Amino acid sequence: MRVVASAVSASIVLLSGCAPLDARKDSKYLEKVYAADRPVVRPVRSISSFSDSLMCMDRMFRNSHMPTVLITSKQLPDYTGRVAVAAKEMVVTALSQMSRVSSAFRYVDYEVDIARQDTVQNLTTILLNNNQIQLQRPALYVSGAVSFMDQNVLRNNVDIGTSASRLETGYSANRSGAVLGMELHLGDFRTRTIIPGLDSANEVVIGNGSQGLDLAGRIGSYGVQFSVGRDYAQGSGPAVRTLVELGMIELLGKWSRLPYWQCLTLDQTHPDFQRQLRDWYEEGGAGIHQELVRQSLISKGYLPPDAPAFTAGNPQWREAIGRFQADSGMVVNGVVDFSTYERALRDFVAVSADGHMTRIGWNTKSAAPVTTAAENVAVATGDYRYGAPAPDRKLDLWLENITPTRTSFETGEQLFLSATVSRASYLSCFMAGADGEVVRLLPNDVNRSGWITAAQSVRLPDWMSPNPGYVINAGPAGKEGVACFATEQNMSDKLPQLLQNKAFIAIPGMRTLEDVNQAMASGLGADQYTGMARFWQVVPAQAKR
Repeated sequence: MRVVASAVSASIVLLSGCAPLDARKDSKYLEKVYAADRPVVRPVRSISSFSDSLMCMDRMFRNSHMPTVLITSKQLPDYTGRVAVAAKEMVVTALSQMSRVSSAFRYVDYEVDIARQDTVQNLTTILLNNNQIQLQRPALYVSGAVSFMDQNVLRNNVDIGTSASRLETGYSANRSGAVLGMELHLGDFRTRTIIPGLDSANEVVIGNGSQGLDLAGRIGSYGVQFSVGRDYAQGSGPAVRTLVELGMIELLGKWSRLPYWQCLTLDQTHPDFQRQLRDWYEEGGAGIHQELVRQSLISKGYLPPDAPAFTAGNPQWREAIGRFQADSGMVVNGVVDFSTYERALRDFVAVSADGHMTRIGWNTKSAAPVTTAAENVAVATGDYRYGAPAPDRKLDLWLENITPTRTSFETGEQLFLSATVSRASYLSCFMAGADGEVVRLLPNDVNRSGWITAAQSVRLPDWMSPNPGYVINAGPAGKEGVACFATEQNMSDKLPQLLQNKAFIAIPGMRTLEDVNQAMASGLGADQYTGMARFWQVVPAQAKR
């Protein structure tokens, strides 16, 4: 009887094992999948050792008054078959970062790929055939490829083990290095020829390493086993981005005949720069991080000197951090994380005389400014000093005509201007003609807020847009000018009603830009805005300059 009962029990277990699982019993568990499927780490901006060099090139192009150049790129294939990255898109990103303020380059995105016909390609072909789209011929194009990938150029292996009656141990360590190379060239699109001397052939090392420890033994009649290991594997994506950004700086620096090497010798290009900042970040707690960032934002003008200490949810803090992150080209999140810490303090780090990274004016465990020995460190980069008062907001207004040094234009000649600010601001611009009429150019129906970050420029009008919304032509003979005013907050509701009227309509009672300046001062206060004006002379058409 006992045997029969055992057989029946075994049959029941077997049949239940063959029955399908009931998903309804796991409903409470599966409800957690929605939240568990989300990333647990905030996304960050992808940067390399030369990201600051790209911004440096942007300022250099701006200061040289280089006109906008149309450029495109071929596909950059990987002939090694081991580096599956979008190198061409990295070229586009590098060009964009070098043109944020200067508008030096505009990328012509036209390509016919028979294997991958997408919506944009199909629509472009249809519209071209119907003469409903106009493509501008690029002046330059980028050509190149991932040329080689030599794996395991150096490789070290260490394996050690011991054995006893009750204990066995094992240790292993591996290190290897690979070399990745990239070739880039700059070509003349009109003749489809590679310009001699405009080439870049660089290579970078990618490292891998691992360590492992194994322990096994017996305690009485029981066996025990223990294993622990760690490794690192540097990816090919950041390596290719580094080579692409370096190559684009070299190519366009040589082509423009500008001293591009000044941007390649920044302290931020040191390969240990970001790792060292991470080490310093780990030395301090969250409170120290917040106070260091607070003091840095005060020194850079994003917070007033009497700004309160950091508190979670403080709107003033979130606003200041968000503006700083937007100006720095970061992913805006309004929190003090490592990315914010690194961007806020990178201007206060330099390479010391012994070749190591050194802090300038600050410490990892205290937010109070400290004195750095002058003989041990170079000067900090930029115009900021940790713990020093913030410099005034800068507003630059430029004439962007082909000959920027011209001071006179003929009646009816089209004019182009651009404005930049040193930190995120609200911008308003006005134009005064020789006939005594003053109109507002910005804000307008195209740009209703006038918001601008330090990482971009405002073009008046946008000469690269097929439909800019308006044009600026030189008026009657005499003196003309444009003035722009930048404020920390949107102050449009505090201005006199005359200045709040619609754009491009003559403002009653205003005859000069000084009248506008006085109205701004009376409405906002003279210390609440930054202004700049640019004037030129208008001569009758066909008159000699």
